[in-house]
This record gives sequence, C-alpha cells and structure tokens, in this order.
Amino acid sequence: MVVPTPPPGTRRREPGWDVLRSTFVLLVVLYHATHLGPVLHPELAPRSLSFDHQVGASLLLVVSAYFACATLGRHSPGRYWWGRVARLLPAFVVAVPLAWVALRFVSPPDWASPPAREMVVNWLMLGNWDTERYPWLDPAFWTLPLQLMAFTAAAVLSVTRWGYGPRLRVLLWAMVVVPLLLWPLRARPGDVADPPWWYRTVVDGLGFHRLHLFVAGIAVWLWSTRRMRTPHAIALLAVCGLAQFVHGLEPGPDGVVRIDLDHLDAVAAALVCAGIALVAVVARLPRPGSRMPAPLATAVRRLAGISYGVYLVHQTVGYVLMRRLQDLGAGPLAQSAAMLATAVLLGWALTRLVERPAHAALMRAWDRRAGVT
Repeated sequence: MVVPTPPPGTRRREPGWDVLRSTFVLLVVLYHATHLGPVLHPELAPRSLSFDHQVGASLLLVVSAYFACATLGRHSPGRYWWGRVARLLPAFVVAVPLAWVALRFVSPPDWASPPAREMVVNWLMLGNWDTERYPWLDPAFWTLPLQLMAFTAAAVLSVTRWGYGPRLRVLLWAMVVVPLLLWPLRARPGDVADPPWWYRTVVDGLGFHRLHLFVAGIAVWLWSTRRMRTPHAIALLAVCGLAQFVHGLEPGPDGVVRIDLDHLDAVAAALVCAGIALVAVVARLPRPGSRMPAPLATAVRRLAGISYGVYLVHQTVGYVLMRRLQDLGAGPLAQSAAMLATAVLLGWALTRLVERPAHAALMRAWDRRAGVT
C-alpha cells in the first residue's frame, strides 16, 4: 500500500498523517500475525490475544485515495500517473521474488513450493481476477492492481468534465451505489461464497466491492478543502459505511463466510468507519499530532515513511518465519514479535534500497524526456 510522500524539503510533513499510516500498517501486520497466519496454517500455535478484524488495508486505501486527490493538481496528469507507477512498481517487482524465495527455499517441506512461473503471474497481477488459477505469492499484493487502476482513472478523469463539479459527485455516488445494487447477483442461489464466474472475474477483479473505500478518501478530501458541503459529505460517507458492512458479508481471507448478521464482523466494519472519521479529522484540523513528544514523533515518522515496504514484505515472509521459529520451540508471542520486527527491517531495506532510488531515477527520466519534447 502506498501513500504518496513528498521528497524531503518540498513541504512540511504532517505528523497526523504519519500517525495514521503507522497505525494502519501495524493493524495489517497484527491481523496477519495473530489471526490469519494461524488460520491459514493451523499447525501454528493459537494466540492468546488475536486481532481478527480486517481493518488496516481498507483504511490504507482510504488514505491513498485522499492523497491521490491532494497530489493530482501539483503536476500534469501524465507526470502524476508516472509518479504513482514509479512509486508502486519497483518495490513490488522486488517483493515478488522475495516471497517466492521464502516459499520455495525457506518454508517447511509440508508447505506448497511454487514454480518459478508464478513470479511472472504475480508480476502480471492476475490474482484478483482468478485467485485459484493465479494465486498471489503474498496475499497482501491484492491492493496493487486496485491502486494502479485508481491512479490511472484519476489521471484520466482530471482532464475530462467528469473530474470535477457536479459530474464528479454523480460519479462518486454511482461508484458506491452500483456495487450495492450488484450485490444480489453474487449470492446465487443464496451462496455468497460461490458467485458466478463473470461476477468473480469482472466485479471482484476490478475491485467494485472496494470502490467505497476510494470514494470515502475522495469525499474526505473534497470536504476538507471546502469543495463539498458537510451534509453532502456525511450522506456520502454514511453510504460508504453501509457498503463496508455489506462487504463484511463476503468470505474473508480466513475463509469464513458471514452470510447473516449473526456472523457479520460488525466490529471490523465499525472500526473502518471510525478510521474514516479519524482520516477526516486529520484532514480538516491544522497540524494534528504536532504536540507529540519528539522521540515518538520521530519513530512514527520513520515507520510511516517505510509503511509501503512493510506492507509488501510482511505476510508471506512472516508466516514462514513464524513456522520456522515454532519448529525451534518459540512461543506464539515470540513468533508474532519476530514477524513484526522482520517486517520493519525488510520494509526499511526495500524502501531505502529500491523504492526511493527507483522512484527518483524514474522521475528524473520523465523530466528529462519532458524537457526534450
């Protein structure tokens, strides 16, 4: 998950956004380390404390959509789009073989050993369209195609009449309402876990069931910049919250199908709604979090700066690490702590060695070409 970060010295970093990015990425790691890991690999010892709510990745998409709006007008649409691609893809290209190596050469013998061709499948990002035929080497990669599609749509819309004004508001409402209207088509005949192939390929593949998260981020930006009135923003965000509750009825990554309100993870949906409200507060208030103690502010800023790298490398490598540590006699708490520490270390390395230098080089290449032409 990437939230655009300006180059050092271009503008003041807002501590409130660092707090949100750090918190949300930690929620992702916590969910995978304490709940989803033992679910997907039942041989892992159960955790006494388990955070079993899928929240962090959804909120990172909201923040990503907000910053897509905030940064779009600073450059030409082409340079904006290239900047997002240059930020996302280089680290992803490296993270894919890292996950493959972990599964192929480090994981225990009883785990599946993926062939080399699965790296190509992952680089092509086919997993969201057919997870069974094209499995993700790291399940966290599912956000990449959604973000690329969103950034591309933002760049295209910015040069059309649908990118602003009343038409944009109509489009935002459609992005939330249409997936809700399509929902009954998923549950054929009453089986939400087995939608028609065309629904799974088109609707799920294009991420229609996640569009409300992008809409929430856009609505918060419009409201925070006084481009949308408060009643309108509240109404739109309320429907986004409804869409999040409906989304909770779908089978999660833990395989649990919540087909009725008795099984719905209402806590996760409520936490996502609360997180969106926090994003709105940080977006509207001047310098929220500026009174944090300096050591804490520094730690939060550094973690926020490597959050995309942490997100990319934590899950598959973390599962392999936890299993190997368990084989050596480590308990559940030590396993989860090691997964977090390794994610931070690898995320830092991926950010410093790949993401930032590659982004800088690719932007220089764009600027040189733009200067010539």
